[in-house]
Amino acid sequence: MTISSPSRVAPGNLPAPTATERTRSAALADLIRGEIAAASGTMRFARFMELALYAPGLGYYTAVAPQFGEAGDFVTAPELSPLFARCLARQCRELIGRLGRAELFEAGAGSGAMAADLLLELEALESLPERYLILELSGALRARQQDTLRRKAPHLMSRVRWLDEFPPRGFRGVVLANELLDAMPVERFRVTDASVTRLAVAWEQDRFVWRAQPVDAPIRSRIEPLALAPGYTSEINFHAEAWVRSVAERLEQGVMLLIDYGFPRAEFYHPQRTGGTLMCHYRHRAHDDPFTLVGLQDITAHVEFTAIAEAGAEAGLSVLGYTSQAAFLLACGLEEFAAQSDPADTRAHLALTQQIKKLTLPHEMGELFKVIALGRGIETPLLGFTLQDRRGRL
Repeated sequence: MTISSPSRVAPGNLPAPTATERTRSAALADLIRGEIAAASGTMRFARFMELALYAPGLGYYTAVAPQFGEAGDFVTAPELSPLFARCLARQCRELIGRLGRAELFEAGAGSGAMAADLLLELEALESLPERYLILELSGALRARQQDTLRRKAPHLMSRVRWLDEFPPRGFRGVVLANELLDAMPVERFRVTDASVTRLAVAWEQDRFVWRAQPVDAPIRSRIEPLALAPGYTSEINFHAEAWVRSVAERLEQGVMLLIDYGFPRAEFYHPQRTGGTLMCHYRHRAHDDPFTLVGLQDITAHVEFTAIAEAGAEAGLSVLGYTSQAAFLLACGLEEFAAQSDPADTRAHLALTQQIKKLTLPHEMGELFKVIALGRGIETPLLGFTLQDRRGRL
């Protein structure tokens, strides 16, 4: 997950957590330290990130805490405006029409805002799916999603089902993941004069620290051909690639629509991006230290979309489109929704205008966020990529 227009601060200048939060963070740090000790003193960063975000009852996404919205740590596009889901519904309607019968499957549904707004718009378009499936491993977030849907779309609750694992093989429909891949655990590496090293985590002098280790073959084979300069530090998201392959195995016919912030490989590993993309978010402030406020802050990394496209291709999927969030939303009718606003209602019109700017302006979400479509048994073009398609950049 991310925030829009975060305030960048030094880790030492973050707001102080509550006593309860400090206690929970200390318990999680103890858990991680114990695992590091059991592993002879080091832990892969991907495992550290996994525990920091998802350790049962202690991790950022599994504890009872308001992560979304103004009271939390970041604002996602569905939280920012229902226009995001309404535009997405236009793309889903097209795909449901092509498939004849279809289900929607959303992985990591956040607060449930996108699911509710999407279903309401599909109802208005007379294109409701047979079922809306949600995979959510966090009990706290699942409860919040259920509350959101009961409040916003109670008459559609019978179509919604929460899952504990991926749908079985034979799924036909649309897979949705908005700001999911960026929250998957990543490996970190650093280029040295001699080769490439993996950055692991150790505990020294009462704090977590980075420790360089010999790199393994998967990282070496990915990074050495890039010929990056010594000192270059960045990330690889093998978890996201595995996730794409796992979903693809279950997709008989349909499309994965993955929306996240990131770049194709040439831009992700740009020579000037020497520090990588790892970022932490706490109470609408951003910084780059994953070892502070463990379990209380979000930890993210940008998505390398070339790797996502390659993972889909390995699993037999076709890349059906790749573009910016702004181009996708505009192709799906954002201007039409904007034209429906009444300028005489000054407050509502101004609010809508501000939402559209946040979603589409290049320095907001419009350019940094991308949409990629991976599919099986579906022909192009797809509505969301008719205005602009950047598949050639992957």
